[in-house]
Amino acid sequence: MQAKPVIAIVGRPNVGKSTLFNRITGKQKAIVIDEPGATRDRNYMDCIYHDKAFTLIDTGGFEPTSEERILVQMREQSNLAIEEADVIIFLMDGKEGLTPSDMEIARHLRGKNKKIFYVANKVDGERNKEMLTDFYRLGIDEVHNISAQHGLGVEELLNCIVQGFPDMAKDKEDREAQVKIAIVGKPNVGKSSLVNRILGKERAIVNPSPGTTRDAINSNVKVRGKSYLLIDTAGIRRKRKISRTLEKYCVVQALKSINRCDIALVLIDAEEGLSEQDAKIIGIAYERGKACIIVVNKWDKIKKDNSTIGKYVEVIKDKVKFMDFAPIIFISAITGQRAPKIFDLVDKVYDQYTKRIDTSPLNDLVKKSLRKNPLPRYQNRQMHISYATQTDIKPPTFVLFVSNSKGIHFSYERYLANQIREEFGFDNVPLKLVFRKKR
Repeated sequence: MQAKPVIAIVGRPNVGKSTLFNRITGKQKAIVIDEPGATRDRNYMDCIYHDKAFTLIDTGGFEPTSEERILVQMREQSNLAIEEADVIIFLMDGKEGLTPSDMEIARHLRGKNKKIFYVANKVDGERNKEMLTDFYRLGIDEVHNISAQHGLGVEELLNCIVQGFPDMAKDKEDREAQVKIAIVGKPNVGKSSLVNRILGKERAIVNPSPGTTRDAINSNVKVRGKSYLLIDTAGIRRKRKISRTLEKYCVVQALKSINRCDIALVLIDAEEGLSEQDAKIIGIAYERGKACIIVVNKWDKIKKDNSTIGKYVEVIKDKVKFMDFAPIIFISAITGQRAPKIFDLVDKVYDQYTKRIDTSPLNDLVKKSLRKNPLPRYQNRQMHISYATQTDIKPPTFVLFVSNSKGIHFSYERYLANQIREEFGFDNVPLKLVFRKKR
C-alpha cells in the first residue's frame, strides 16, 4: 500500500490546533480546553477526505524561545512532527494578529523543504478579516482564513491541501489484523518510557513529573512482521485527586482508550506494589471485557531472591481475584529488561481473545460438565441446558439455552467458564457466558 501523506498542524500554544485537528478528523480525540499547552505530545489520526487518505498530526504548542523544561520538550515534539510531515499547516490566531513568536516560527519553517499552508484561525467575522493583512508581513503569497470551531473555511483549506495526494488505497485486511494495545496505569508508572522503549525513539515525552502524557497517543509498530497499534494514555488518578478540568478529561481519554483496545497493558510500579487504584484500573478493563496483561515495571529497582517473583504474583492474584487469569510480566522499561517478551504474551493472549470454537465440541463439553456436576433445582424443577454456541469474540462469548435463565447461580456460571477455559485453552482471557431461556 502506498504510504499516506503526513500533515502536521504546528503553531504557538492556544491558537486552536487541537480544535482544527478534531474538526478535520471528525472525532473528539485531541484535548480541547482554553488552556495553553493542553496538548503536549504528538497526536496522530488517519483521515480520509474526498477519497484521499492522509495522516494528521496534532502537536503541542511551539514556543521558539522558552527555556521552561516542558515547553522545550513540547518544542522538540513539534520539531519531530515537522521532520515527519510532508505538509505543514502553520496555524496562527486571527484575532491576535501576527506575533513575534509567529514570526520566529515562520523563520524556522522556511529552512525546511516542506509545503507550508499559512492559516489564520478564529476568523469568524468581517472585523477579524481586516487583520489578515498583518500576516502578509511574513512575505507569503496566501493566508487561509478559517474558524476551526465553527468549521468556516476548513473545507476550502483541505481542498487546497489534498490536491496531488494519491487516491485512497484501501487495505482493510491489514487494518482489521492490527492488534490494538492500550498502555494504562496510574501517573508516572512508566507508560511513555515503555512506548519509547518499544518504538526505539522519543515518541512520547518522558518527564519525571506525574501526568506528563495528557492525550491518548497512537503509535503504529511492526514486530516480527505483525502490526500493532500502541495507545499510550494519560495516568488514571483517583476521583478525589482529579481537581482540574484537564485532569478529568485525561481520565475520560484513558477510559476511552481501554474501550478502543483489544488488550490492556496495565502498568504497576514494582516499588509501590499493586495499589487500590491499580486494582480499579484492572477492574475497568475486566468490566469492559478486555484482555489484560499486568506489567510490573521498574523491576530493576527491587532487591530480589529466589522467591520474590512468586510472592509478588501471589499478592497480585489475591488482590484481583476476578482477573487471576491475566498473565503477569516483570520488566524495566528504562533498561529494557524483558520488555521485548511483552509481544510474546500479547500474541498468545490475542490468539485466545479471537479464538472460535465449533458448536459440536462445545456442546459435548457442556454435556460432560453437566454429568460431572448437574445443575441444581430451581423453583422445585430440574434445570437443563439444551444447547450452547459461541456467538462472538473479543471477548469469546458463549450463549447457553436453559430451561430458566434465572435459575443459574453465579457459582455454576463460574464452573462452566472454568470448564471451557480448561478444555479449549482460554486460560489468559475473560469469557462471557450468556444464559437464555429456551423457547
